[in-house]
Amino acid sequence: MKILLLGATGATGRLIVGKALAEGHDVVALVRSKAKARDLAGAELVEGDARDPAALTRAIAGCDAVVSSLGTAMSPFREVTLLSTATRALVGVMQRENVRRLVCITGLGAGDSRGHGGFFFDRLFLPLMLRKVYEDKNRQEDAIRGSALDWTIVRPTVLNDKPARGRIKALTDLSGVHGGTIARADVADFVVQQLTADTWLRKSPLITW
Repeated sequence: MKILLLGATGATGRLIVGKALAEGHDVVALVRSKAKARDLAGAELVEGDARDPAALTRAIAGCDAVVSSLGTAMSPFREVTLLSTATRALVGVMQRENVRRLVCITGLGAGDSRGHGGFFFDRLFLPLMLRKVYEDKNRQEDAIRGSALDWTIVRPTVLNDKPARGRIKALTDLSGVHGGTIARADVADFVVQQLTADTWLRKSPLITW
C-alpha cells in the first residue's frame, strides 16, 4: 500500500515509518520542514501543515490509506486545537479523494477510556497537565467517528521506549483496566497491522502490555 503518515517526525511516528517500509509499504510523510525530516530514510517527504487541506490534498495523491500519529505538547492552560483541526481537514480531504482507510493514534483517557488510567493519571496528571490536550483528543475522535471512513482509533497506554515485546493486549472492554504501559515499537507494529486487517474496523481498542 501507499500510506500517508501525519506526525512522522514524532518518536512513535518515526517507528511507524520504519515498520511500514519494512512491511513493503510506500510511505509519504507530510512534514512541516523537510530539513528536519531528512533522517526519515525511504519516506517521500511532502512539506506542509497538517491543518491545511491543500497540503493534505497534495500529500494524499495516490495513497491507499492514512495513519495519523499527530501529537501535541502538554498545555495546562492554553487551549489546544491542533489535533481536531488537522483531523477535520484530513477527514474532508480523505472523503473527497476517496481514500477510506484511516488509523489514528489518540491515547488512554480519550473518549470512553477516561477513568482507566489509574489514580495518579486520572486524578492528577490528566486534569492538571493534559486536560486541554485530551479535550482536543476527544474532538479529534468525534470527527473520525462522525465520518464515513473505514477507521480504527488506537488508544495506547503510557508510552515507553523499551524494545518491542511483540505480545500486547488490545481491549475494548476496559473493566479492570487501571493504567498500563506499552513500547512505542509495539504501538507502531499494531498500527501498521491495522492497515490490512479488519479486526478493529470502526472500533477504538486500548493497547497495553
